Amino acid sequence: MTNSSNRLRRKLNRTALHLTALLAAVLAAVFAVPSAAMAEANYFQDCELERVACVYGTKVAGPIGECMTANAAHGSTQVCIQYDGDYVYVRDGDKDGYGATALVYTEFGSINHRWCANAEGYGTWVRCNFDWREDGDHAVAGGYLIQYYEEVMMQLWWWSGK
Repeated sequence: MTNSSNRLRRKLNRTALHLTALLAAVLAAVFAVPSAAMAEANYFQDCELERVACVYGTKVAGPIGECMTANAAHGSTQVCIQYDGDYVYVRDGDKDGYGATALVYTEFGSINHRWCANAEGYGTWVRCNFDWREDGDHAVAGGYLIQYYEEVMMQLWWWSGK
């Protein structure tokens, strides 16, 4: 009888081990894979609007184009625009824990506000690829997001016809 109960106990232990492993795999699959909503770049309230495009930049070694830097009160965020290609580069210039952002405003087009966010951290550059109309006025701002409803941005420059 001891032999039978030992075999039964081992069989139950193996079954429990298999069920635990299966449960762990299911939980990992459900919680580790981001949902479509989590993958969207809705990091700021304006991102919900139809006339606004928000993206997280791709990490790059450095920028190309015309650049300016926001002051320390605006996170020392550096923003560069590569006019041919409509690229925006953003460098996080402050170890404050907030993500550096750039905003490009365009006068014409169905999308006239483009946010580029740097989620890579202090000292890193990211690049965002946009497509805006070349005609009309354009404006560039740099700064950082504090939370979903609060940003600290500084107007850097305007351009037209580039």
